[in-house]
Amino acid sequence: MAIDALLIANRGEIACRIIRTCRRLGIRAVAVFSDADADARHVRLADEAIHIGPAPVGVSYLDGEALIAAAQRAGADAVHPGYGFLAENADFARACAAAGLIFVGPSPEAIAAMGNKRAAKELAAACGVPIIPGYGGPDQSDGRFQSEAARIGYPVMVKAAAGGGGKGMRLVNDPAALPEALAAARREARQAFGDDELLLEKALPNPRHVEIQLFGDRHGHLLHLGERECSLQRRHQKIIEETPSPAVTPELRVRMGAAAVALAQAIDYTNAGTAEFLLDAQGDFYFLEMNTRLQVEHPVTEMVTGLDLVEWQIRVAEGAPLPLTQAQVQLRGHAVEARLYAENPANDFLPVTGTVARWRAPRGDGVRVESGILAQDQVSRHYDPLLVKLVAHGPDRPTAVRKLRRALETAVLLGLTTNLAFLQDVLRHPAFLTGATDTHFIPTHFGGWQPPSGDLTLALCAAALIRFRRHPQPAVIPGYWRNNPNQPLRYRFAAPNGAWEIHLTPPNDRERAFYARLVALEPQVTPAGPAHTLRLHALTSGALTLSLDGHRQRVPYAQRDDHWWLQTRAGVAALQALPRLPQPHPPADAGGSLRAPLPGAVLAVLVTEGERVAEGQALLKLEAMKMEHTIRTAAAGIVTRIFYQVGDAVEADAQLVQIEELEG
Repeated sequence: MAIDALLIANRGEIACRIIRTCRRLGIRAVAVFSDADADARHVRLADEAIHIGPAPVGVSYLDGEALIAAAQRAGADAVHPGYGFLAENADFARACAAAGLIFVGPSPEAIAAMGNKRAAKELAAACGVPIIPGYGGPDQSDGRFQSEAARIGYPVMVKAAAGGGGKGMRLVNDPAALPEALAAARREARQAFGDDELLLEKALPNPRHVEIQLFGDRHGHLLHLGERECSLQRRHQKIIEETPSPAVTPELRVRMGAAAVALAQAIDYTNAGTAEFLLDAQGDFYFLEMNTRLQVEHPVTEMVTGLDLVEWQIRVAEGAPLPLTQAQVQLRGHAVEARLYAENPANDFLPVTGTVARWRAPRGDGVRVESGILAQDQVSRHYDPLLVKLVAHGPDRPTAVRKLRRALETAVLLGLTTNLAFLQDVLRHPAFLTGATDTHFIPTHFGGWQPPSGDLTLALCAAALIRFRRHPQPAVIPGYWRNNPNQPLRYRFAAPNGAWEIHLTPPNDRERAFYARLVALEPQVTPAGPAHTLRLHALTSGALTLSLDGHRQRVPYAQRDDHWWLQTRAGVAALQALPRLPQPHPPADAGGSLRAPLPGAVLAVLVTEGERVAEGQALLKLEAMKMEHTIRTAAAGIVTRIFYQVGDAVEADAQLVQIEELEG
């Protein structure tokens, strides 16, 4: 059956990606949106869009009935689930079929067979595919898990049996930490998948994470499209992927591909799927899980094969056979993908919220951008913090990596904290450049990573020039009045390393150059530095071109109220404009109070008022952006006040608990 109209039951960059293929194939694309996404990019790109509910996913993007009703209202023939949300939900696939809609994905039976990790491992073992030692039996008591962990041997990995994407996953290194890990994994699994069944696995030392892209049709044909290296992860979620893997030889590719295909054949698999493996240093691989959907990182496979996997998904769903045989599949060159997240790598990669003040995608030969954002978009706590995927392709790995690094350098994303600078540092690391990666690469090489502060001199000069061009007369500068107009203008900015004053002398009638001197005000006042010569070449609403001491550079910038972000080659400089005469501020809260690191909802309160707590003790659990976060004490003390209870929504920096510290 030909698909004329397709409802995309997802949001963000994957919805935009599917819409692009629909346009090329002449298919009417129908988007869905929550209250938070009413003006989102995927809504604007679609041919039409239907509202499905409030911002929380449980009453919008996870509401299967609302999605099916939207498809019927739009007259759609089919539903594409993208990834995440309901993409691997067998009940949703069945409900689509019952409603007369084509589900663009595997059969409900195949989804169910692979949806439970325990059952999937049993099937893999029956197919002769190597599996990791572990436990996933019906006895889900803490006592049974403790005895099984002792049998398997620490370290062990706790996993959600119905999970994926790092949700409900905990690494446990010693027996004392297992009960808390089990409780946290159950909560997170129940929240993400509606199923808190867990399993244990032996944690392999420093493995690689390598996956095989599978495709099957309804005519009994199954093949693989090579492997993807996905070892670079934080929080058990990938941030950089590539194909081919630096560790996979042609012979190993044949063996891993054959194992993946055999597993898929055992369940009569159709459409796109991915078999994931752990690969050790000896070249032995072990089945990890099978994702019965399109993967986030599918673009790297498309770049080396020249294929459109979303088109393949649609063709297979329409009943067409696969257009290639295994022998016809060719891999050309190398492709690398980096995921750009709204998160703070310097703070344990915690997700952040905020406004996208400025976004400009990079360009270049072999560079591909998958984006779901627009300037002025609000990054909400309700959804995954993935913003953009940048992909680069080249004839070999060094060329592809260099292109991706340059794409990251020229991408402009300002207004909130992201992992952009972190990704650049990873791509420059000598171990990455040699392909020596594993799943512990980031904690091994980037523990304690701090973001670059940018070229502060350039940023301050640029900000002062912009302020001067907007308000050339001193009288309009708040708190600034003088009767000596020939003296330099003074601008003050707060930066992460202190407060600065810049003295800007505008050009006179005979000169074209500005002159600038910088003075450090905090932590201590220092004399004005050397004079810098500035020439302003161009100024737009989003970028400034200037010469600083003869070095011509373009500085993208964004401003919101008194906050400035200026992108230099050395990184983004975040500044706050200060008034000429600073206003007094009330003192900060006394020590001992604990605040929310980001907006979220309270999952659990683990202490009571009046309770004595030890340093590092867990106090509350927050759920934000699909992840669970634990709030702990910084010092021993007495809990004097708890401001929120289970289910309450909290804003970033909200005071959660107050603790009276114990003397000594």
